[in-house]
Amino acid sequence: MNQIRRWQRILLLSLLSISVLAPLVFVSNRLKTITPVGRREFIEELSNFRYKTNDLRLNALQHEDGEGLKGPRLILYKDGEEFNSSVSDEKEKTIDLPNIDGDNHKYREEKVIVSQETTLSSDSKDHSQAVNQLANKTEFKPPLSKSEKNTKVQSDRATDMKIKEIRDKIIQGKAYLNFAPPGSNSQIVKELRTRMRELERAVGDVTKDKELSKGMLRRLKPLEATLYKASRVFNNCPVIANKLRAMNYNTEELVQAQKNQAAYLMRLAARTTPKGQHCLSMRLTSEYFALDPEKRQMPNQEKYNDPSLNHYVVFSDNVLASAVVVNSTISSSKEPEKIVFHVVTDSLNYPAISMWFLLNIQSVAAIQIQNIEDMDVLPSDYDQLLMKQNSNDPRFISTLNHARFYLPDIFPGLNKMVLFDHDVVVQRDLSRLWSIDMKGKVVGAVETCKEGEPSFHSMSTFINFSDAWVSGKFSPKACTWAFGMNLIDLEEWRRRKLTSTYIKYFNLGLKRPLWKAGSLPIGWLTFYKQTIPLNKGWHVMGLGRESGIKTADIEQAAVIHYDGIMKPWLDIGIDKYKRYWNMHVPYYHSYLQQCNLHA
Repeated sequence: MNQIRRWQRILLLSLLSISVLAPLVFVSNRLKTITPVGRREFIEELSNFRYKTNDLRLNALQHEDGEGLKGPRLILYKDGEEFNSSVSDEKEKTIDLPNIDGDNHKYREEKVIVSQETTLSSDSKDHSQAVNQLANKTEFKPPLSKSEKNTKVQSDRATDMKIKEIRDKIIQGKAYLNFAPPGSNSQIVKELRTRMRELERAVGDVTKDKELSKGMLRRLKPLEATLYKASRVFNNCPVIANKLRAMNYNTEELVQAQKNQAAYLMRLAARTTPKGQHCLSMRLTSEYFALDPEKRQMPNQEKYNDPSLNHYVVFSDNVLASAVVVNSTISSSKEPEKIVFHVVTDSLNYPAISMWFLLNIQSVAAIQIQNIEDMDVLPSDYDQLLMKQNSNDPRFISTLNHARFYLPDIFPGLNKMVLFDHDVVVQRDLSRLWSIDMKGKVVGAVETCKEGEPSFHSMSTFINFSDAWVSGKFSPKACTWAFGMNLIDLEEWRRRKLTSTYIKYFNLGLKRPLWKAGSLPIGWLTFYKQTIPLNKGWHVMGLGRESGIKTADIEQAAVIHYDGIMKPWLDIGIDKYKRYWNMHVPYYHSYLQQCNLHA
């Protein structure tokens, strides 16, 4: 029995010895293996335990009679202070680190702690006195006003200075690695690669300073120290300058290649049909052909050729786009019963667009859906002629894009109408357009010839004035105007035989390059000196590109135009402008929900 007890005592003493000696061995081994910078960090970590011990001692004071606060310690941080900062008596530290060119930059690290460590004597009466003693040393600021709070929130959201500094340090490290000889495996190169790898792995995809953890910031100091040592090693200024020039050139080439690829992908996205809209067209087409022929007729057909009514026309191959133009025009009108809307499309999209308006019949306004290929107004080889234009963009050589020049032939019984592009939204009543005196002109349009405005276009940008025929007949300083929302006098058009003028110019353009592809340049020439300017409030452009339009101008406009490739129904559309278009799309419709079309 005594033998067993003796062995038990020996075992217990052995375990106690191991528990005492093991940490000492571990600490000594770690101090031997880590670098001087790491040893300094480790010692700093050990010193932090003193503060944590004091914190525990403070929180461990018992409450007398169950009174006192049970909340966290009262530590007040100044605005901008990181909450994960360790308690320190340091106010400012300035570290001088040379950059690649040898100039000194100062990186200042501020650690401002309002509350300082409070030591309590053993004869303190109670915990509430300790809390009061700590609270008395804190200086509370008055509450911020609403505007100050908003400013502070915006500044917090936009803060990324520390992230930029970290990225710059990584780039600086890569530059130093390029200065090292090929295959170099020196201690400074190894250390630099290690520090950069650790920091890159820690930062990851972080974009804001508030997302940085304490560990990330702690890894920045070793990298700064390593960069300082690297600047002492790689101090050949001419070699460094040549390396930096090469890096700058390669970076610029890479950026230009990325820009070209992004532009190509944007143009490609603009020409594609989103999956949801393709699904919607297929569903509507199948439903249309399932209808009996007598049920495919639109109501109010007696209004189609009544010249006393207000006629609008849009050429479109997009179901939702044409629906938004029609819906916004009717909902904005004070007299919707006077509206007759003509939607002209091609044979491929005719069933889908027809079915949409049959399912969403406007009880007051009249809507006519027409197939351009069923009309005997365009030349039989018109598609082939359009294909000869120098353009890879199918939008510019589309039949629907150029069919507008045959309006008097498409609507022979009408005298005046408003022409829309299918990427517009109507926000105001347009009935006053019909009372505008055209003064013998054919087209009413908003001008785009004022330099400095987002909508500015010049004739010389789109038309080849180096051609003798063009320069002799037209002026490069002539004021330009925009399609999108145009008041058209069909009677004056017929009298001046402008469709024949268009055909003449179009054929000339097929023989030699006179203008860029599309309907706008040839429209300027066809209606040269035949336009009357409209007030800019009728038609605001630029919502389909980054044009910096003011919100007030958009909301006060009668018609807003998403000209450009960033259409509101595409993913590449500009988010801040999409809401004006989305409010006229019935996303509650079962077909849209089944095709996963959402705002």
